[in-house]
Amino acid sequence: MAKKKKPPVDIPLTELIAGLKPSQRLLGLDLGTKTIGLAISDTGRMIASPLETIQRKKFMADAERLFEICLEQSIGGFVLGLPFNMDGSEGPRAQATRDFYHSLRDVWRERQQQPIPVTFWDERLSTVAVTRTLLDADASRARRDKVVDKMAASFILQGALDRARFATADETQASNATES
Repeated sequence: MAKKKKPPVDIPLTELIAGLKPSQRLLGLDLGTKTIGLAISDTGRMIASPLETIQRKKFMADAERLFEICLEQSIGGFVLGLPFNMDGSEGPRAQATRDFYHSLRDVWRERQQQPIPVTFWDERLSTVAVTRTLLDADASRARRDKVVDKMAASFILQGALDRARFATADETQASNATES
């Protein structure tokens, strides 16, 4: 019997942002096997800031911490880093990331909570870029280990925020050009 493929659950970034209430923020996630790096946007959705690193334990403990953060910080959407292979294909880590979100969504539905919408974002080389920046700043190995995951989440989220801002500017320019 063929394994049934789950339909995609992510929505386009512009739709995700358009659906947010003015006070809601985005949460960027860099999902690793041992940690989850988190970053948060401002309510204007212009700037991403590192928030924290969750040391992964069991799925339910991780889900509970994410739920608490979403309530505390008025989170309206996730930008979840998707680890594509260098050739652009999806490997086992990308599927594990999608499965993590599916499981998180299912837990929240069981609690009768509205699942948080997600946009998956290409995270290739985000950790490499952040590590290079920390090395350039002469951060110690201990310091790098402590902050790299939440900074990678910030790098991912900032990329999405920048793309959304420039996409909106391009749409506005195109609209103005057709009106002229």
